[in-house]
Amino acid sequence: MAFPITILLFTFFLKRSQSYSTSSRACPPQTCNGLNIRNPFWIPGLQHSHCGRLGFNITCHDNKPVIKINGDGFIVRDIFYKNASFLLANLNVFDAGIQCPTPRRNFTVDGTPFSYGPATSDLFFFYDCTSSYDRETYAVDCASNASHHSFAVFHVELLEHWNYSIESCQPPVNAPVEDDGLDKLLQMNYTTILKKGFVLQWERRNCSSCAGSGLNLGLKIGIGVGAAAVGASAMCIIFLVYHRRYRKRYVSSSLVSRGSSSYPSLTKDLEKAGVHIFDYNELEEATNHFDPKMELGDGGYGAVYKAKLRDGRVVAVKRLYDNHCRRVEQFLNEVELLARLRHQNLVSLYGCTSRDCGELILVYEYIPNGTLADHLHGSRASPGSLSWMTRLNIAVEIASALAYLHASGVIHRDVKSTNILLDDNFIVKVADFGLSRLIPMDVTHVSTAPQGTPGYVDPEYGEFYQLTGKSDVYSFGVVLIELISSKPAVDLTRHRNEINLSTMAINKIQNKALHELVDPHVGFDSDYKVRTMIVAVAELAFQCLQNTKDMRPNMHDVLSVLQEIKSKDYSKDVMDILLLKSNSLPKLK
Repeated sequence: MAFPITILLFTFFLKRSQSYSTSSRACPPQTCNGLNIRNPFWIPGLQHSHCGRLGFNITCHDNKPVIKINGDGFIVRDIFYKNASFLLANLNVFDAGIQCPTPRRNFTVDGTPFSYGPATSDLFFFYDCTSSYDRETYAVDCASNASHHSFAVFHVELLEHWNYSIESCQPPVNAPVEDDGLDKLLQMNYTTILKKGFVLQWERRNCSSCAGSGLNLGLKIGIGVGAAAVGASAMCIIFLVYHRRYRKRYVSSSLVSRGSSSYPSLTKDLEKAGVHIFDYNELEEATNHFDPKMELGDGGYGAVYKAKLRDGRVVAVKRLYDNHCRRVEQFLNEVELLARLRHQNLVSLYGCTSRDCGELILVYEYIPNGTLADHLHGSRASPGSLSWMTRLNIAVEIASALAYLHASGVIHRDVKSTNILLDDNFIVKVADFGLSRLIPMDVTHVSTAPQGTPGYVDPEYGEFYQLTGKSDVYSFGVVLIELISSKPAVDLTRHRNEINLSTMAINKIQNKALHELVDPHVGFDSDYKVRTMIVAVAELAFQCLQNTKDMRPNMHDVLSVLQEIKSKDYSKDVMDILLLKSNSLPKLK
């Protein structure tokens, strides 16, 4: 039966190819309000459906490019084809006839071909509250009256921080907005913020010939030389393309199907790389059925549990959320990287789940002393508990791990204090490689939509979508400031111009007010040696936090400078040496 089916497939795809080759010439770009509309977007009535992809259809009404997403209309303000993303804003905000153009239902990209851009935050709207609230919020006067108040706020946690009862309001409604710094957003009104819009991304298709027409079918064979040129060679090409795409789709879907055993080759490759394949039942038993009481942490990609295996080992079990394609990619990425990377300051991977389990679970060595964030400004923080020398050692070890990654062609991409684990001796273990990227040694950067954590993301990366090792350097600069100040990278309770720690640090250093930034319990005012080292580390952090990547040192130089700071002779005969003498790092002004 296989041969007749193959013949039918050949015939089907040949006919589709001939049809699309004729009509592909009828897919020129269209414009709406000056916006270039082309694949994967298309305009019904002006372009055929094969000119774009399902879910990407745009209407041009009253010269406004509008796209419908889960029932809501949005104006498409710009499309960035190079970065596979577009800027959009709710249509109602631009309708002068709507007196109160605030969102009335939650927005979601579930079930669509889109995902949120990296710099996206949610503005939450609370309606009909019986008590008022005016701290760091936007009053929604058009939806308020004498007895019921409505307002918008970026972080619901703030309400709880100020003991405001959200039970007095209707359930909140979220509106995604572009996050270009909460300190800036808090200076605008909510209407302006909504009009700014937000960015969505789409997944590129690996099809070089789809740029002109972008078939909804996802498969296009250009046959521009006429029907006579379509012969056995074309049939082979069609078969190979179809086979490879089918195989890729089959493997991807099988990874997330419980009870499937359809990726044995992957399992064998992992086993060859020394990655142990764990039985799901053992991990379920070790975590007491993933008991929340055993949870160590809960991040954007999954929850981590403390577990004890049958052989007595205590481990950390990371269970990824929502096993869709992006989670599969992050799972495989982390396994592949950690299987081949070996460094004393990188967390060790013990293994992952077996081929017969749809759950995406990673098993690591257990690091018992929490995260760096815990000790600086979290649950384990206490005044003076982390000496300056301990902090400096931590900085050196983080830099050592990152320099090793960069030398191995790997960019971590999510360097932050919550991803820095500490053992009982405060030895560093850098963790969480789900977002990491391999960079070929012969290229300077890769283009990719920015991902990471607000407060740590390289601003140039966010603007130009070019990922380099200098992106990690910027994030590490933020961590250095955390080590100096014991302050979190983002804190909404700080003054709006100091919400982002990097902005605060640059301002303090430039205004010669470093003493206002430093944790008062580390000896900056009482110990000459400590003071000198902190000034030098602050200078280094200042260079790491430059907006332009070319102004930042590379990770190898950062490590060298930190090692020099740590080993320098600070005796009285060299008291005139207050700053590092490094040709690669300009001095503070």
